[in-house]
Amino acid sequence: MNHASLKMLAGAAFALMLASTPALASDNSSGDQKAAPQYPNATRKEPKLDLTDKKEQEALSKGLDAVQANNKDQATQLLQPLIDSSKSKYVQALALQGLARVHALNNDVPGGIDMLKRALDNGVMPNDTYFTLELELAQFYLINQQYQQAIDTVEKWRNEGKNDKPESHALEGEAYYRMQKYPEAIAAIKQAQSMAGAKADPRWNQLLMLAYNDSGQKDKAAEIAKQQAASAPTDPTSFHNALSLDIQMNKYDDALKLMEDGKSKGLVSSENDYVTMAKLYMNKAQDQATQDPGPDSEKAVQTLQDGMAKGVVKASAENYVLMGDAHMIGGDAGAAAEAYEKAVPLASDGEPAYKAGVALVTQNENSKAKQLLQQAISKGVKHKGKAYMALAQANIGLKDKAAAATAVMEAEKDPETAAQAKKWLKDANIGG
Repeated sequence: MNHASLKMLAGAAFALMLASTPALASDNSSGDQKAAPQYPNATRKEPKLDLTDKKEQEALSKGLDAVQANNKDQATQLLQPLIDSSKSKYVQALALQGLARVHALNNDVPGGIDMLKRALDNGVMPNDTYFTLELELAQFYLINQQYQQAIDTVEKWRNEGKNDKPESHALEGEAYYRMQKYPEAIAAIKQAQSMAGAKADPRWNQLLMLAYNDSGQKDKAAEIAKQQAASAPTDPTSFHNALSLDIQMNKYDDALKLMEDGKSKGLVSSENDYVTMAKLYMNKAQDQATQDPGPDSEKAVQTLQDGMAKGVVKASAENYVLMGDAHMIGGDAGAAAEAYEKAVPLASDGEPAYKAGVALVTQNENSKAKQLLQQAISKGVKHKGKAYMALAQANIGLKDKAAAATAVMEAEKDPETAAQAKKWLKDANIGG
């Protein structure tokens, strides 16, 4: 499967960590909390808070507000002095949590981990704050690719806090997935979904699909992908997930139908989409069951032309060669040669010129074919012997047997075409 989706998932997880982590702990030291405690059965005994300085309380409150507003510089200016000099462990702990978020926003996750560990080691926090930080630490470990530490921290959070959340199982599921422990990942993700019900994060379903796919259970992955695409018919991620799995499982007809439907909904929008669709049409045209390759090869060409007209598909050597290949599959060598010739000045090697030359030989345009084949050989081709054999054929068409023999003798030097060249020379009574 294309793991771009996996990379996207990793990026989403980091964004989710910062967005969905409970709000930064309150700096209200009065203990007069109206909300019911989140961890009423925790094994940890809550310490007595030690915030008495109103100025520090104000600075802490402003600093935490700055973190929530992503004002990193102001947050650092307000919170770092509290970490360095406050006599209140409670103030230090909350300031450390705030700066952990700042480190994360600066892509310094190890620095954030250090801050959260220091805050937890400090320990002077109510249980709600303490366990919020512990779960946040697990999330930081996950982002920092410390997967076992993430799992261990979640287990510790669950055992000591005597609480459970679907998100904690999803976190474990992703950690197990990254460790390639697919059965454990699948079990954890399904547990998260079961607990969350209708409120389950759709990204968990994507992670479950990846776990099934990478564990070899591609049929189950495909089933999830189809369900996602059906439930969100205009969602690009669901569309591409289903498409990727169809292609990976060699279900090319299904993939093409999905793309045709997706195109009607505006989901075929990138260069890769158009090129993939064209290749699927070409594959169908080449299928042995296809009586006439012409219609599907023409659809491949039209797909590329449509993408170029929209400015989505680049007028590159690769794309013009692909268009030429589609024409050749459909039996239109003249149109193929035109497409290949457009690729010639854009290419760094002689491959398009070689393909154009071969196409022109079939059209008996031997003079032009000879020029292109000579250019191809000069510029460099993957199969030099074949290029020389094509050049010989062009020379034969031009009734220049001597030039043809010279080309074939060059082809004889290439192991790939040596036997073919020797037979040609023998039949022509040239050489020993």
